[in-house]
Amino acid sequence: MPKIKTNRSGAKRFKVTANGKVKRNKAYARHLMSSKTPKRKRNLRHATLVAAADSQRVKRMLPNA
Repeated sequence: MPKIKTNRSGAKRFKVTANGKVKRNKAYARHLMSSKTPKRKRNLRHATLVAAADSQRVKRMLPNA
């Protein structure tokens, strides 16, 4: 049986934690930043977890996770 290929776009966007949860970066942090408040920009810097409903779909992209 052949190896399962990793989805490369998913591998660049997501990381799996030691507990099996999926980590992601937040959206809306790339441009048009001058209209956003400092508090909002500060909160966009931190990574967050993928919702539980979506994590199985993401894990299928990352077979070695």
